[in-house]
Amino acid sequence: MIFMRTDPIADMLTRIRNAQAVKKAEVVLPYSKLKMSILNLFEEEGWIAKVENNF
Repeated sequence: MIFMRTDPIADMLTRIRNAQAVKKAEVVLPYSKLKMSILNLFEEEGWIAKVENNF
């Protein structure tokens, strides 16, 4: 029996990295409070341009 687990933070970072690699200006991610906290920190540090919560 195989149990697969996902890592939502690794998934978020991979989506951002992949979008950057193909020069996409926008990434849509599933919402979580933890991811929003991390993304807001990235925005404050200047690593990403803008964070929007369309939840």
